[in-house]
Amino acid sequence: MSGHLYILGMGPGDPELVTRKSERILRQTTLYAYFAKKGEIGHARKIADDMLSSHHQELRFEYPITTEIPHQSDEYKQTISLFYDQSAKTIEQYLQKNQDVVLLCEGDPLLYGSAMYILERLQPNYTTHIVPGITAMSGCWSAAQLPIVKYEQTLTVLPATLPLEELIAKLRLCNAAVIMKMGRNLSKVKQALQETGLIDKAIYIERGTQAAEKMMPLTQYTEPKAPYFSLILIAGS
Repeated sequence: MSGHLYILGMGPGDPELVTRKSERILRQTTLYAYFAKKGEIGHARKIADDMLSSHHQELRFEYPITTEIPHQSDEYKQTISLFYDQSAKTIEQYLQKNQDVVLLCEGDPLLYGSAMYILERLQPNYTTHIVPGITAMSGCWSAAQLPIVKYEQTLTVLPATLPLEELIAKLRLCNAAVIMKMGRNLSKVKQALQETGLIDKAIYIERGTQAAEKMMPLTQYTEPKAPYFSLILIAGS
């Protein structure tokens, strides 16, 4: 016998966008885990704040690196892989004691979510359950009241970390697009949108569905970089 691992999608930021199923499982389980940057509470943990009580036990997994070195480098890949190995082993210690563990994940767990790397390591040997969450992109296009695709249009999701030429090539082929992982890639994304003639259609949204939400045409955003919780929407036309 061993415990079950529950991976819960906590949505984009507004606690009222957490599904009833995720909230029920979290309230019924005594041990929860989450990821966080150094010195920060962790976005998924913050969303869950009102759903936690004194009977809960916490496992905090703090990223050893985030954007300090390029994601494509061998150093980054080795460091982050070891981090996920260690995090999975910590969770496994509780599962082996027949204790259920809840892993909180912002947005949806299987869309650019760190939880998927824990899933890869533990799914072969333990019973796992995944509860989907509202994605940042759907939270943002709903906040903007922006119909993103119509009829037979297709939606392309792009990480801003792609090389410039690849961004341009993919943008030329899409009807509608969501560009994520902005940060220091903002100027490159703006250049790609200029090259493809899409800059005037681009909507910039920062911290969508959260209290500090900002929304504007990308042409009005003048900062040199964007925070982590930001994305660009380009609706089909």
